[in-house]
Amino acid sequence: MMEKNAKIYVAGHQGMVGSAIVRELKRHGYENIITRTHKELDLINQVAVDNFFAEEKPDYVFWLQQKLAELWPTAKLWQILCTRI
Repeated sequence: MMEKNAKIYVAGHQGMVGSAIVRELKRHGYENIITRTHKELDLINQVAVDNFFAEEKPDYVFWLQQKLAELWPTAKLWQILCTRI
């Protein structure tokens, strides 16, 4: 179970599933939710992603951005996520 004060990053928070996840997290008392629009964080830009994770240091990541998932194979996404946290 996640701690209520855990830092949670939700990629894809503006989509149908991502926005529902954010609402549910808030409904269950999680307030330390991090979101970024595409303009704020281009998830295809590796340097920007590295800088974001180094600065924010999220405890949990919900990856719900479908467009990016279509660009990269699942194995590549998994590698990026597992090496950045």
